[in-house]
Amino acid sequence: MTLLARVSALLDAVGVWHALIGAAALAARGVARSTYDIDVLTTDGRVLAAALWEPLRAAGAGVDIQRGDLDDPLGGVIRLTAAGERPVDVVLGKGRWQARAVERADRTADGPPVVAARDLVLLKLYAGGTQDLWDVRALLELPERAALIAQVDEDLADLPADMRARWIDVQR
Repeated sequence: MTLLARVSALLDAVGVWHALIGAAALAARGVARSTYDIDVLTTDGRVLAAALWEPLRAAGAGVDIQRGDLDDPLGGVIRLTAAGERPVDVVLGKGRWQARAVERADRTADGPPVVAARDLVLLKLYAGGTQDLWDVRALLELPERAALIAQVDEDLADLPADMRARWIDVQR
């Protein structure tokens, strides 16, 4: 069983809702991009407890818990490593919109849930880096462009102005 599968199984076992984000989610949505690590999003603060990760640690995985401070946009990041495997970063989001992304994730496929394309766009707009905005443009090249634009427009109404500005820019 891969490290990602073990992380997802552990989170499922303790009732922590989570979903793939980043390049793994892009691939699931039809956009191929390489990255070394695998990112998982949750908004459940229990992931910051060292005891939660003890079964993986006991099985030889490395666990590095980094807590975000009050003005950090993230609650924290837990990096899990195992020999010969891609690292898994469990990202602790703080916003209600991030919790909604986890709740709406696709749970029908084998493996961990995957955020919907609309939520992947929102997460990328929130991050706002050059690669993130390239990823949004790539998602907009998919056949469901019109539906995706309508969904993101609906979701952006109550989110920060800088995200709305980035959204306008990437559609040009």
